[in-house]
Amino acid sequence: MTAPTLPEVAGWDVPLLRGAVWTLDSVAGALPAWRARVEAVGRSLEHADCWYGPAAQSAGAALVEVSTVATAVTSALAGSLEHAQRLLADADTAQELAEQALAAAAAVPVTLDGAGRLAAPLPVDPVTGLAAEDASAALRAEALAADALAAAHTAALAASQAADALAGLGTGGALAPATFDDLSWLVGVTGSGGSVPCPPTGGDPAAVAAWWASLSTAARTAAIRGDADRVGQLDGLPAWARDEANRQHLAQVLADPDAEGRDVAQAVAREIAAREAAGEVVQLYQFVPEDDLVALATGDVDTADAVAVVVPGIFTTPTDDLDDLADDATAVAQAAEAADPGLAVASIAWLGYRTPQALAPAATTRTAKVGGTALAAALDGLGALRGPDPARTTVVAHSYGTVVTEHAAAAPGPFRADALVLNGSPGLDRTAAELEVDEVYEATSASDYVTWLELHGEQTWESGFGAVSLPTDRDMGHTGYYDPEHPTLTAIGEVVADVREPG
Repeated sequence: MTAPTLPEVAGWDVPLLRGAVWTLDSVAGALPAWRARVEAVGRSLEHADCWYGPAAQSAGAALVEVSTVATAVTSALAGSLEHAQRLLADADTAQELAEQALAAAAAVPVTLDGAGRLAAPLPVDPVTGLAAEDASAALRAEALAADALAAAHTAALAASQAADALAGLGTGGALAPATFDDLSWLVGVTGSGGSVPCPPTGGDPAAVAAWWASLSTAARTAAIRGDADRVGQLDGLPAWARDEANRQHLAQVLADPDAEGRDVAQAVAREIAAREAAGEVVQLYQFVPEDDLVALATGDVDTADAVAVVVPGIFTTPTDDLDDLADDATAVAQAAEAADPGLAVASIAWLGYRTPQALAPAATTRTAKVGGTALAAALDGLGALRGPDPARTTVVAHSYGTVVTEHAAAAPGPFRADALVLNGSPGLDRTAAELEVDEVYEATSASDYVTWLELHGEQTWESGFGAVSLPTDRDMGHTGYYDPEHPTLTAIGEVVADVREPG
């Protein structure tokens, strides 16, 4: 940083600085009492009889997070304030001395340069020579300037130390963290022994992938250890990183008897244990237990040649149906491997949306719109993590899941899938040509009553819809599309493996 000149120091706005330090002092002084009130509310929630259950647990957890952040902010502000108060004293001294130096030089008169040195020879009397009183006054002005600039240098050091004290809160230049989540991230990750920049906000998987690529191995470890919950939810990260973070989060939830979503965590833990005991490679790709959101992959998503994303329909929950959904996803992967032996296939049982739990909401598209946004982001994340060499990605949707897929295709930006398979669809508003995918397949059993309803638009088996129909059996009903006894599963595997012959 360039040292200030003497005129600049003389022009410092010390009253403005004094006001800023006073504001910092006020905030730092008020935070402890405010934090104590937050903690008191949190303690009262632990023993409240009038409010309990998941909402109370979530509120309590949020208050703990707020208190943790407030504690870190209080400590940082206290350290910064100490240096800021010294900055104010030194700046006040420097500004006053600089004004005196310039006034003394003007009275002689002599000129002082920006560094406070005499810029021209001392005045000389043409008859008697140098006037002693003028020389003394000029040297005094130069000495005042030197003292002023020394005080200014000390003030600059104090300013730097005041800023450094806030570095753990993510301040940079004149900017602080944009969100509470970023501040919480910095507090948590710094507390875990690392110093890692915040992940980008806005949900752009490409930006997330670039952020992750910029981190060292140590920084990645610190990020996962410091905020596993947030890392596990970042679309655009490699599956191995999300799996590691989500498993850490899973362990935390299982260890807390009062944790929200613990029943979901127990179901996930049982499913992972059973599949790994059977020799399967399993990745916990998404885990938000308080919202009933889980995505469980079989196979290695990061290295697979082909990835299937299996999207379920209504009445599907992690606690009751994760095992069945994972079985369906595994069956699709095995069918693809049978269609092209040697192909590396991963299949994701994607419960990334809360499915309708009654017929009335299933007749609307409200849930499908929310789920579609989430599915589009998940597909963008799969595309971003592999960069220019993405795996072939096929969305295999069933029932209401086909409506979710339709809304994912309608989300802003390109739809990052190579093929769609729509099984037992209740009808779609858009045609196959409007789904932004080159390959659209559909399967409709003659005994599947759901496909007769046309709840959400044109039946997918009609010629006007424009999809390629896959073979079915008349007795499949609505739930037999992934049953190996019927021909549809083999055909789905061929689509996933990209070996399905036309016709």
